[in-house]
Parts: sequence; C-alpha cells; structure tokens
Amino acid sequence: MQIILKPIGVQVVVVFGASSGIGRITALEFAKRGAKVCVAARGEEGLKSLVAEIEASGGGAFYVVADAADFEQVQNVAEKTVERYGRLDTWIHSAAAFMFATVEQTEPAEYKRLFEVNLLGQIHGAKAALPHLKEKGGALIHLTSVEAWRGVPFQSAYVASKHGVHGFLQVLRVELKHEQIPVSVTEILPAAINTPIYDKGANKMPFKPRAVPPLYHPKVVADAIVFAAENPIDDLIAGGAGLGVVLAERFSPAVAGWFSEKIGFTAQKTDEASDGDYEGSLFEPVSGFDTIEGRFSDEQFSSDPYTYLKTNPKVTNTLLAAAGAVLGGVLLWRARKSEKLKNQKLKVDGLFKS
Repeated sequence: MQIILKPIGVQVVVVFGASSGIGRITALEFAKRGAKVCVAARGEEGLKSLVAEIEASGGGAFYVVADAADFEQVQNVAEKTVERYGRLDTWIHSAAAFMFATVEQTEPAEYKRLFEVNLLGQIHGAKAALPHLKEKGGALIHLTSVEAWRGVPFQSAYVASKHGVHGFLQVLRVELKHEQIPVSVTEILPAAINTPIYDKGANKMPFKPRAVPPLYHPKVVADAIVFAAENPIDDLIAGGAGLGVVLAERFSPAVAGWFSEKIGFTAQKTDEASDGDYEGSLFEPVSGFDTIEGRFSDEQFSSDPYTYLKTNPKVTNTLLAAAGAVLGGVLLWRARKSEKLKNQKLKVDGLFKS
C-alpha cells in the first residue's frame, strides 16, 4: 500500500502541545507554508500569542485549550478542527511533561500524572485523530525522544513514558498497514533540544537541570516534522548526536549504560541552585515560558547536517552520486595505472629475453 500525503500548503494540521518549544515553532513553520493550523495545549496564554503571531504573518490558525491527559478534551480538538476546516490531514503530538528527580524522590502520583500526559496523551491523540484521518488518508506524527532508546539519570518517569510511546507506535503502525489504512505513523526522536522544558518541568534536585550537550535549536526538529508530513516515514532522529545514542543502545547496551552513568550525572547539572521542590507544569500550566528556545541559546547548534540530509533526499542522492563518481574515477584510474605498469613490465621482460 502506498500512502500519498498532501502538500503542506493545502493541509489541515493539528499541533498538540504548541504553546512553547518544538510545538510552537512547528505550528509557525506549517502556517508559514500555507497550512491551516489548530494549536492546542493547556496554557491559553501561550496559545493566544501563537495564533496572533501566525495571523500577523498572514497565516490561518485557531486554538483549543486542552489537556492531553483527558481523552474527551483531546477528542474535542479533533472535532473542532474538522468543524472549522472540514477535514484533518496531519496530527502532530508534541505535548509532554517533564520531571527531574531520582526514582526514590518521585512519588507514585507524579509518575501517574506524567504517564497520563506523555503516554496516555499520545494514545489519546492517535485515537482522536485516526477516525478523521482514515477517511482520506493522512499522517500521525508523534514526538518521543532518543531517550525512548536509552535513558539518563534523574528522568525515570520521562524515559519510561517515551519507551511506552515507542512501543505503542510500533504496534499501531503494523496494525494500520495490515488493514491497508492509508495513514502514516511517524516517530520523531529528538536529541537534546534547547526548549523551555528544563525550566517548565518539575525539579526535585538542589540545582537547575540542563540537557546533556550538544543541544540543537527546536527548528531542527520542526524540519523533521515538516518532512514527515509530506513523506511517509516510520521514524526520524532529529539531531545527529541522537543517532549515536540509538546506535550505541542497538549494538552495545552495556557501553550505552556505561556512558549514561559516567556522563549523565555531571552533564545535567548547572551551577544555578534550586530549592528542590519545584512542581513546574506537571499538574498545572506555568506562565513565562511561552517561547521557542530555552536558556541555552548561546550553545545550541542552529542546524544539523544529519537531519538536513535525512530530510533532503535529493541532496543526499546527489552527494552519493558524486561520491560514487569520484570513487569510480579513482578505481578506473588505478586500474589503468596498474594495466600500464603491467604492460611496461612485459616490455622490459621482453627486452631481457631477447
């Protein structure tokens, strides 16, 4: 079965988790390309400013306040979108909660809440969107993390939720293919991205957390999402450093675990103190962080060659063809040189024999 996705310029798109970070820049990128966009999140303040920014640039958008943990609210987002625009072509699920604490520090209620947002929320998004996408085909694009493959200390709840989404998407993708349903299911796995999540997330440590470097600008992920909305693809790592994480876990979990222990503790610490009792946005939205970038803009990479090549296959194919031509030329030159030397040797041998 071949899945044909519409050009973004004529798509109707939902971006769930759009008030800040990856979701916010993704909504802006789709609107800039002509898509009609519904943005959703818990924080109305961030959604209002986002829609205003889109409309000021000539785009079309509206917002719906919704909590990913509540299935009825998520369904309402899908229904409002279809009611307003007549259909739904792409559902992008970016909403996520974050908590920075050891396993012993994390309470059962905190695990429950984070799983409701990060795991059940993604399931809610897929189930709310699928009835509408099945009608004419479309795309489900879900954000997880390279931590869906290998986790780091202080993030047990977040890591477990991302592993769960990874497994859910594998099953969903196979079931849709088996039933010949023309809906692509893409998992976007960002590496460390400079978003406000490290300030919005709950924190029980005596210091403010940070991501293990290197960090990338959120647009690196948005570019991967834009690509997946037009090109059916199972998964896509956003940020080349993330490829190393996934490959290490695939080929040597012991080595990946060793790096997680040696780097994970020190690389996530900052010199900024915290009272160790910051609830953040785990249970309720927090204001002041409705931005695309976090506080590490001075060290982020604004682009990524790996993601660029993965999302620009024509460029990749051109480079491969050029590399093949160069290699072929070198091999031909060596073959001709070898043949020339062989002929010269035969001539010399003939002179001595005569």
